[in-house]
Amino acid sequence: MNDEIFRLTPVDVRRMEFPKAMRGYDQGRVDDFRGQVADELERLTRVNQDLDSTVRSLTEQLRAFRDRDKALNDALVSAQQLRTEVREQSEREAQLVLREARSEADRLVQGAQMDAMRFADQIALLARMRRGYLKQFRVMLERQLAEIAAEEDVPDPDPSIIIGGDAQEPPPESAPNPRSGALFRG
Repeated sequence: MNDEIFRLTPVDVRRMEFPKAMRGYDQGRVDDFRGQVADELERLTRVNQDLDSTVRSLTEQLRAFRDRDKALNDALVSAQQLRTEVREQSEREAQLVLREARSEADRLVQGAQMDAMRFADQIALLARMRRGYLKQFRVMLERQLAEIAAEEDVPDPDPSIIIGGDAQEPPPESAPNPRSGALFRG
């Protein structure tokens, strides 16, 4: 027996005619049963078609999932390779930045040392200039003190001469005293 013999459709069951015989089956009950068998066959056919459709859909989904799984695995491998490459590149860049930073730090330290030496020279120069200024200031103050001492030795002028109380004639002008009025001269 092969599958071709048993391929019945609900229509085949409904149209099947049985010969009438004496003492045969109740025709109404046979017809009812044939209707029930045809209905069940229709239902089973629909279920089978639905299952076939579901199998096709699930097969397609399985294929899509396998494709996605392969794509995800490929992406994961690529991401791991990229991660390794990025890490290596980052390490190389970090080493370069570190070398540049050390070089810049050395340059800054050298510049700071040169500035410190220059500032030390300027401080030494300013100290010498300060000593020279103080020495000159001392000399000027000593000169001024000497002039003050000389002024103290000059006698005060007689107020009566200025007011005119005695009509004495002012003494003849003689050569001016170089020490008199030295503080008021420009």
